[in-house]
Amino acid sequence: MLPLKDLNRSSTTPHVNRILIIANIIIFLVFWLSSQNILLDQRFAWEIGGRYDEFTGQEIIAGKFVMVPSEILKGDRLYTLFTSMFMHGSWIHLFSNMLFLYIFGDNIEDTFGHLSYLAFYLVCGLLADLTHISSMALAPTLNQIFGLALASDLTAGVIGASGAISGVLGAYLVLYPRVRIIALAFYVILPLPSIVFIGIWFVLQWIYGLFDVSGGVAYFAHIGGFIAGMILALTIGRKRKKAREKRLRL
Repeated sequence: MLPLKDLNRSSTTPHVNRILIIANIIIFLVFWLSSQNILLDQRFAWEIGGRYDEFTGQEIIAGKFVMVPSEILKGDRLYTLFTSMFMHGSWIHLFSNMLFLYIFGDNIEDTFGHLSYLAFYLVCGLLADLTHISSMALAPTLNQIFGLALASDLTAGVIGASGAISGVLGAYLVLYPRVRIIALAFYVILPLPSIVFIGIWFVLQWIYGLFDVSGGVAYFAHIGGFIAGMILALTIGRKRKKAREKRLRL
């Protein structure tokens, strides 16, 4: 299912959400142009193991900023927990993430406020990363006990804003469960309550994650970010929403 728009106008201009979208697009363009040796070419080199070799610009960026679970567990390159949130692997990956962020993010920013929304976004992304790392570390044990097929490669790099955006979806479900989402579902355009649209999306993440339906996607990062967003909406977002609605009535 693909969201096309929501029937939920924001009362403020979503400056932070727009900046996040622009930042993701610019960073992806740098990454993509580097893969074509247009922006950063093979003359650029970086140090690995005390020696210098030639790499493509894309490899330089990936080596510096992609989050690798095994490195995080060792306490190395912890900054990649944040830098990886702004990287994407393909145009489709970027488009789908930015579409979800554009449709749902403005209302969450409206509720939390500009700076608090930025903090919310980063916290959800961080907790999504930590959930993914935990799922990788625990996968062998869980597979043995429950007979699952969870991925357990701690050396596989992780990129994408999906975890943070999942937090936005979790908060939206809590704060605006009845708002209509115009969605493309099974080649038909339907108006669905957000609790239905987002609820189906969340269930699918569990199915895909537990049964490894599509490899290479960090589904448990989506789940972790979503739950983090729900918790923050329940503890902070609802109070801010009520206060905002009260001010608007005065």
